[in-house]
Amino acid sequence: MRYFFEHALLAENWAKDVSVVSNDKGDITSITPNTEDVRSDHRAKVALPGLPNVHSHAFQRAMAGMAEVKDTGDDSFWTWRKVMYQFLERLTPEDLYTIASLAYCEMLESGFTAVSEFHYLHHDASGSVYNDIGAMAFAIAEAAQTSGIGPTFLPVFYANSQFDGAPPTDAQRRFVSSPDQFAILLDRIDHIATSLPDAQVGIAPHSLRAVTPESLAEVLTLKLNGPLHIHIAEQTKEVDDCIQWSGQRPVEWLLNHQNIDQHWCLIHATHITQTERQNIAQSGAVAGLCPITEGNLGDGIFPGVDYLQDGGRFAVGSDSNVLINAAEELRTLEYSQRFRDRGRNLLGTVNTSTGRALFDHALSGGAQSSGRKIGKIAVGFRADIMTLNTEHPALVALTNDGWLDGWIFAANSPAILDVWVGGRHVVSEGKHHKRDQIRARYAQTMKRLTS
Repeated sequence: MRYFFEHALLAENWAKDVSVVSNDKGDITSITPNTEDVRSDHRAKVALPGLPNVHSHAFQRAMAGMAEVKDTGDDSFWTWRKVMYQFLERLTPEDLYTIASLAYCEMLESGFTAVSEFHYLHHDASGSVYNDIGAMAFAIAEAAQTSGIGPTFLPVFYANSQFDGAPPTDAQRRFVSSPDQFAILLDRIDHIATSLPDAQVGIAPHSLRAVTPESLAEVLTLKLNGPLHIHIAEQTKEVDDCIQWSGQRPVEWLLNHQNIDQHWCLIHATHITQTERQNIAQSGAVAGLCPITEGNLGDGIFPGVDYLQDGGRFAVGSDSNVLINAAEELRTLEYSQRFRDRGRNLLGTVNTSTGRALFDHALSGGAQSSGRKIGKIAVGFRADIMTLNTEHPALVALTNDGWLDGWIFAANSPAILDVWVGGRHVVSEGKHHKRDQIRARYAQTMKRLTS
């Protein structure tokens, strides 16, 4: 495949009149700036690397808007979780395929070209293992294939309901595995992933409250070099409960008991001390931030300004998928810092574009935590590319990094024209090629699930 871009954000910086070639496997094989358009298959004005989505629970897209009624008491993450538990009871693998296909379609249209799927809905409604232990994971893989998004599978190990090793509740029965059962599931998902180009498989201990120290250590030996993701320090109650159990805060405990390095992604890490923040940054791990969901659930605000000054790495994700919009995740992250600190351009550096700073961090952190060679328009990387509509009112008067600022902070309607994933053209003129059929199937499924 040959592409020609009048402007492209390459690994080094912006370049003009850029020819990009990808092979049949979807990898970029050559890049030539300052050249002429010779026999290109696709031509566009402005090209950017596609953005990785660091954290998704695809099935939760179908409950978006269903938890926005005030409870009798104080609403919180914990009351939202009750709604989520009730909703998932009826979901079949076929339902999950339909819901995930819509979520991934929307991700692609918004500029996410890869997704790390933090998948914990493993079993049937009774909590029994399907005849195919990986039936739900296979549904995720089919949705990735249908949509074209680049996947990192993160099967979740979930065994307990609280830090002291308490047994899981009945509402958690669809999530729960023993370490031995989880090893079988992981083998099955490894096999499923081979059917998709450049898919990656990691491991996701759900949270410290869902594992014991012994089971955590056991499952981590199952995949020593893949991505390792974990929910941590999302809620103040979680922090308080961890202190009561261990005398340590969640991030503090994890850092003291595991070798946290570049393979790890700490999802949320919202409530951390200065020492924890500095140690995360020094470890080389990525903080997986989901600002829209964190705002929707009332989680709190990540200490992003200080974390970047410590040299920390971050990526962004859509988490509960209550709203899927790559630019809005970046915008909400920056605005949360502004709300707290009453300043502007807080995650940028002096005399540089804040949009560019946010985008660069999310690209590199997202690529690292996915375990895949993505996040750059560079030779040897996947041809995950999106183009911007420079005639959009928010972009028409801008250039270079200004296009990023306009897209992230000023575009009140979609500004993305085309998206390629591994050289596969999946979005044209802002519309996913299978949008209509995906939406139609989704509508039928939702009418049945909510009837």
